[in-house]
Amino acid sequence: MVTRKSAAAKVVTKTAAAKQAKAVKPSAPSGDSARRAPVKTAAAKTAAKTAAKTAAVKSGSKTAAGKTAEKTAEKTAKAGAARKAAQPAASKVAQKAVPKAGAKVARKTPAKSAPPAPSTAATSRRVIAKRDGETRIVTPEIERIDHEIVEQAVTGVVPLPVAPGATRPGFWDQACADLMKRDRILKKLIPQFGPAHLTGRGEPFVTLARSIVGQQISVKAAQAVWDRVVAICPKLTPAQFIKAGHEALAGCGLSRRKAEYILDLATHFKSGALHVDAWASMDDEAVIAELTGIRGIGRWTAEMFLMFNLMRPDVLPLDDVGLINAISVNYFSGEPVTRSEAREVAANWEPWCSVATWYMWRSLEPVPVEY
Repeated sequence: MVTRKSAAAKVVTKTAAAKQAKAVKPSAPSGDSARRAPVKTAAAKTAAKTAAKTAAVKSGSKTAAGKTAEKTAEKTAKAGAARKAAQPAASKVAQKAVPKAGAKVARKTPAKSAPPAPSTAATSRRVIAKRDGETRIVTPEIERIDHEIVEQAVTGVVPLPVAPGATRPGFWDQACADLMKRDRILKKLIPQFGPAHLTGRGEPFVTLARSIVGQQISVKAAQAVWDRVVAICPKLTPAQFIKAGHEALAGCGLSRRKAEYILDLATHFKSGALHVDAWASMDDEAVIAELTGIRGIGRWTAEMFLMFNLMRPDVLPLDDVGLINAISVNYFSGEPVTRSEAREVAANWEPWCSVATWYMWRSLEPVPVEY
């Protein structure tokens, strides 16, 4: 017969045995532990493989770099050897080439070393030179100017415009200084001609006769005709012109009308109809009025007389084609110029219009004309 106490004792006994059994048997890993163990092992393997590959790559790179360095060193050595081998050859070529070049130069030098002899015309020309801040006109060779040796000539050849024995107008220097201060064109133009200045011959009849010859023709053409006139009338007196006659004057290149004008002028001077001795004290317009009463003498010719014989400083010959052309070129870039426009430009020249006009002529014709 089983009692409640015996049953309870059995249960207690079994429970104690079970606990003892659990304490003796090793504990099996739980499910989470069983799953994590393989993962850790795979990661370790992967890391090991990666490290191995990295080491392999590094070792390979070092090996490749070493090979490249070796190849570079070999190429450098070969290049150095090639240069050393080429130097003797180059020196030989240079030694051979130098004599040939020298021979060619020696053959060509005689032809260049003999410059052509300067012509008489070239040595008689003059050039503009600046020395110690002063503009001078000198010859291309060394020449004494104003008791000073000019050692060097410069380019910009122009004919010598000052005639031997010519008298410099007393107002000329002051006029040039004033014009250069107030006019930008004349500031550049005036220094180009150095001591050149307006000159005349001082004989009223000769001045007027040359003015008639120069009417409406160029300076060079007028000079050529006048040279022929001087050949038949060397004394240049009114009586000699009257004696030469119309045909002889026309044969010098004068038109028949100009020949008549010069003969009429000679008649006026010989007869004493003109107040020649009073012209120096008369004003410009009074002189112009008397001169224009002579056949063939207009305002332009009278103005040339005022400039080149009486040396008046403020004459503006607006009928002069050369003056109008020079104003057009220098102030209007070659555009046509009216008399009123030319007068506006010349307003800045007063009271030295004669001087400014002379330099305007020189800008077109460097060779000055004498009347």
